[in-house]
Amino acid sequence: MKKSLATKIHRVVFVRHGESTWNKENRFTGWTDVQLTPNGIEEAKFAGQLLKQNGFQFDVAFTSVLTRAIMTYNNIATELGCHYIPVHKHWRLNERHYGALQGLNKAETAAKHGEEQVTLWRRSYDIPPPELTLEDERHPQHDPRYQGLPLDVLPKTESLKITVDRVLPYWYDSICPQVLQGKNVIVVAHGNSLRAIVKHLSQMSDKDIIKYNIPTACPLVYEFDETLKPIKNYYLLNEKELKERMEAVANQAKAKL
Repeated sequence: MKKSLATKIHRVVFVRHGESTWNKENRFTGWTDVQLTPNGIEEAKFAGQLLKQNGFQFDVAFTSVLTRAIMTYNNIATELGCHYIPVHKHWRLNERHYGALQGLNKAETAAKHGEEQVTLWRRSYDIPPPELTLEDERHPQHDPRYQGLPLDVLPKTESLKITVDRVLPYWYDSICPQVLQGKNVIVVAHGNSLRAIVKHLSQMSDKDIIKYNIPTACPLVYEFDETLKPIKNYYLLNEKELKERMEAVANQAKAKL
């Protein structure tokens, strides 16, 4: 009688960066490069400790090209002792680009555009904020890390839908092949770039993904079968801690409305 082979389980860990200086100030950050707060650094260290306590080890890492994601990964790697593994940094894992809203806080945004309009930009799936002009210093073409890219791929603004369309090709072309090779993978990115992947993996509706918030520096584990079909997902936090983190992120989102 032929023995049945056990199903190969693949795991990918997703981590949103720790609290940044503009998270704390309730500013629309997007592609603006800001630092982690002291609390954000501690959050990242705690994420690394959680992963270590749960026996996670990694062969390859992926981050955006933004400092807050890179530093979050670096602090995780210090806790795990895995600075030696390859780290792939790519702009397609960057945060959603908030266009002309970048740098504005709640009061400034409401005064400039009105509460109703800001709510529409924040809570719709496919309506982007106003675009940046090419002359605006906030446009990515003025940042040296994007100098090698064609102008037409650099966003002037993005909705969540546009962010999904930007992120998924990188998930398929660069991350999935590593997972299928049996590598243990960690992806450290941003609230919206990770929501783009989660929406796809969990087949969430446009309406549901808008309401879904990923807490800062809280490892989210997805398990897949040998065909990369998701089997289950879970956070490495107990129910009470996870609820507190979720509420904190939801309150922060409301503060920008």
